Amino acid sequence: MNNITRFELSFKNITQLENKLNFCKLNNIKNINIPCKGLIKKELFNKTIKYISKNFHEFNVTYHYSLYHQYSKNKNESYQAFLDFIKNSYTNKNYEILLVSGSNKKKNFDSIDALGNLKKEKNLKVKLGVAYNPYLKKYYKISSERERFERKFSTGLINSIWFQYGTDIKVLQNEITYLKNLANDEKLNLFGSLFIPSKQFIARFKFRPWKEVYISQKCLYDLDNFFDFTSHLVSFYKNNNITPVIESDFTSSEKLHSVYSFLENER
Repeated sequence: MNNITRFELSFKNITQLENKLNFCKLNNIKNINIPCKGLIKKELFNKTIKYISKNFHEFNVTYHYSLYHQYSKNKNESYQAFLDFIKNSYTNKNYEILLVSGSNKKKNFDSIDALGNLKKEKNLKVKLGVAYNPYLKKYYKISSERERFERKFSTGLINSIWFQYGTDIKVLQNEITYLKNLANDEKLNLFGSLFIPSKQFIARFKFRPWKEVYISQKCLYDLDNFFDFTSHLVSFYKNNNITPVIESDFTSSEKLHSVYSFLENER
């Protein structure tokens, strides 16, 4: 599993990005994800793409394109910027794309709208990834996730699903069964978010819980339970052909060892 695992990089500037990319090279990490959130948006996001394309050809990069964070002036200009981004990916074959609406969806300009517009483009053959949160209906009383995915999938532009993190494997299993039935025989690559438990992670999440990210009280108040759950989640990912995406910081020898200890010792 280690050779297909993906690693998400967080950074504040190009210098920090360079250091983390060199760490990845040193540790033979090839599959990286670049998020589009926090400081990594607009100018820094665009600089990052140019910098990696010029200096680090060896990486298999997936860029998260947030329609919310990349929005500028109006819908038309924002869509054109997204279209240019898509065309560059298709022309150069140097990265793949995970399309996300963003934490706060823009009215009439979210992933469904963007995909609908892309479908109308002539001579543009592209496949994108989309995010899916299995936990919205049960834990946040939001029942639209399936309907939204069906609309995205109907465009014919989807080739991968990226699952939001959560700590209810039964709910995740139910949603995977639904998605596989919907896709029928069509090949979809599946990716699942993975965090490595730590006291620091728990303290930060308790202080400021992430929007629509479900972590059980059992995990938040007992680190051993959190370790145990994570081992089960890694096994579940492996048994269901879901590629883990490490979202915890891994850019030190100690932290990377902790990541690999979970990946190699799943239940």
